[in-house]
Amino acid sequence: MRIRYFGRSAFLIEDLLIDPYISGNRSCEIAPEDISCRIVCVTHSHPDHLGDAFEIAKRNDAVLVAIFEIAEKAEETGVRTEPMNIGGEIGIGDWQIKMVEAVHSADMGSPTGFILKNRKAGRTFYHAGDTGLFAGMSLIGGEDIDIAMLPIGGRYTMGIDDALRAVHLIKPKMVIPMHYDAPTGLNIDPQEFKRKCMKPVEIFRFNEEKEI
Repeated sequence: MRIRYFGRSAFLIEDLLIDPYISGNRSCEIAPEDISCRIVCVTHSHPDHLGDAFEIAKRNDAVLVAIFEIAEKAEETGVRTEPMNIGGEIGIGDWQIKMVEAVHSADMGSPTGFILKNRKAGRTFYHAGDTGLFAGMSLIGGEDIDIAMLPIGGRYTMGIDDALRAVHLIKPKMVIPMHYDAPTGLNIDPQEFKRKCMKPVEIFRFNEEKEI
């Protein structure tokens, strides 16, 4: 499957865009109008995750998937939405989308993560959003995760050590680290995470696209 990483926690997986922090993202080399997608998933309302979600969804006539409070705000701007809450599951196109908990903060609704199953490709992704380590990750480990996208930045999310513990609970086949370019005041090296991780790790350069 085709995956592109824009920095922070923003990914495009085929036609599904997650946490599109594009404008103002110093790691990102493209503009919001350069992105094409059919689905936009938002994990929580912080600006570096909600980002340009409304604008991109409206321009592409894409469906925005988010917790109820964010979806309600998006609808006010004319965006098509699929509101959800934690534990809910919906199908859109080739995707089965399940909203799961995250341990963080938010000013609209609750922070979330997503389990994203692409029925056509038979692949399952877990995008953790911004989160600390939590015991419920062991339940996510029962979802047969192919690729887990996990924050490693520390201060505002898990750091490397807790992300390694998360891998033990989630049991993915592969891990993609994210959210290590945030202004944490910490010097985070994704290669350190890769060296210590018991599972295969794929590190993306900012704006890089890979077939995985």
